[in-house]
Amino acid sequence: MRIIGAARLYRSSPERLQTPVTTASALAEVCAHLGAQARVGLDTEFLRERTYHARLCLVQLAGAAEAACVDPLALPALAPLAALLCAPGTLKVMHASRQDLEVLFPVAGLTRPVFDTQIAAALAGFPAQVGYAELVRRLLNRELAKSHTRTDWSRRPLSPEQIEYALDDVRYLVPLAEALEEQLTRLGRRAWLAEELAGLADARAFTVDPEDAWQRLRGLKGLDPGRERLARSLAAWRERAALEHDRPRGWILDDGALREIVLRVPRTSAALAAVPELPPGVVKHSGAQLLACVAAARIEDPPPPAPARPPADPQRQGLIRKLGGISQAVAAELALVPEVLATRRELELLADGRRDGAVLRGWRREVLGERLLAAL
Repeated sequence: MRIIGAARLYRSSPERLQTPVTTASALAEVCAHLGAQARVGLDTEFLRERTYHARLCLVQLAGAAEAACVDPLALPALAPLAALLCAPGTLKVMHASRQDLEVLFPVAGLTRPVFDTQIAAALAGFPAQVGYAELVRRLLNRELAKSHTRTDWSRRPLSPEQIEYALDDVRYLVPLAEALEEQLTRLGRRAWLAEELAGLADARAFTVDPEDAWQRLRGLKGLDPGRERLARSLAAWRERAALEHDRPRGWILDDGALREIVLRVPRTSAALAAVPELPPGVVKHSGAQLLACVAAARIEDPPPPAPARPPADPQRQGLIRKLGGISQAVAAELALVPEVLATRRELELLADGRRDGAVLRGWRREVLGERLLAAL
């Protein structure tokens, strides 16, 4: 495999140092060369521990016989890369692509079309979250190094070992896709894969509307209308503040503190400060905004009792076990991991009367969903 860098094509060898793409001319050459190919492997390295938006630190690309590391920290513009990522005639092959697509979205818009080898592998019978290195080992009989899994990819210069590690993350993607396509064709599941990959072409999956941010909260089931309004308001305020200051949501207000505010409904600064999960600094700097959210929720005083955890329902638990048994039996028939067909959460919602889960759509409804409905 050749390594593209510094506007030159290098033959991969232990003696040759791989040079990242750091100039506009080199980027244009790389993207033009790879854009002429039907399939390109794609991966990214990024940091997001201290920011809301991930910082894109490296983009790895691989064609049939060449690979490149693009250094976005050294490049003033990435227009050729954006054009390649959106080119309809080039299939971008990725593994566990959702985070990478989210990171690339502000830079290049929606990357498409995409072939996700983790999704394809799950439909071929591998574990739902099978790792890239494990898939390479099992399908291509290659062992990948793990020495740079915790690298700070924002630091420069990158060592030859780091570049080689990064290139390994893409150089096997196209062969993996070919092997998985062959398996899925043999199993008659190519239509399943197309259905799963269609979800990666929805830009809404990679953005968060502050007004919908509350839906990501856990532990607030069964809220009364007033508390639900408060949860919506607090989550929207937190999302906007995180966006404005480019800080992680949890740095603005962590989930535990948000949950306690919803349940306790503090109406004064003293009551807010008494929330044990709420740091004094948040009370000092954001207390007024938090109390404004409480006031806007228009919750009666005193508030209604907080939702209590409902007692275990033996009949419901039995129904969930019955649905789980059916799911496991179908998964065994298809040589799939049960989680690929339906998660426990989806079975719980089904038992509770919900009929909008993934298990009742598309190919999953055909192979499993109808049997679950019949059992209900």
